Amino acid sequence: MAKKRTDLLVATDPAWVQVIVDNFDEFLQDHANCERKASAFALSLVVKYADRTEAIPRLIELAREELEHFDQVYQMMARRGLTLVDDTRDLYVKRLVDLCRHGRDERFLDRLLVASVIETRGAERFRIISEALEDAELAAFYRDLWACEAKHGDAFTEIALEYFSRDAVYTRLAELADAEAQIVQDLEWRPALH
Repeated sequence: MAKKRTDLLVATDPAWVQVIVDNFDEFLQDHANCERKASAFALSLVVKYADRTEAIPRLIELAREELEHFDQVYQMMARRGLTLVDDTRDLYVKRLVDLCRHGRDERFLDRLLVASVIETRGAERFRIISEALEDAELAAFYRDLWACEAKHGDAFTEIALEYFSRDAVYTRLAELADAEAQIVQDLEWRPALH
């Protein structure tokens, strides 16, 4: 049976992107933080679940790709004279992570699936951004990121399917997607990915 993509239950309001376009420098600073944290997250799974040897090469690859994205965004920021900013707490991510259950296996599954949802939402938003930007180079960069983030969303679900039954994965993924839909609708719009 083919692998199923993570489905978002609500779409981002198309008007959201105007906040990004109008405050693009602030958005870049937030985006850099998101990429840095995504890389660190993938590596943290390697450390916490070192016994899950089949997942380690894929997690390292994900960490490497996210670190490369961080570098690309940082270089873009440097060209604009921007610096990294103190990391502010991402309420979207925090609320999703708070849904992760306790227990070694349950937490592993939930962390993988939360990452899948976050990456899928990021892909959706990078698509919206790529379509709204007038700068052709920036639009192409975000179009490429859109494809890459969608692939990452799939990868986290595929890793989960290596360790858990399809029923367990997709039942929990549906629960998390339902919660994510409410979380994303409750968020205040700001120049940030989430």
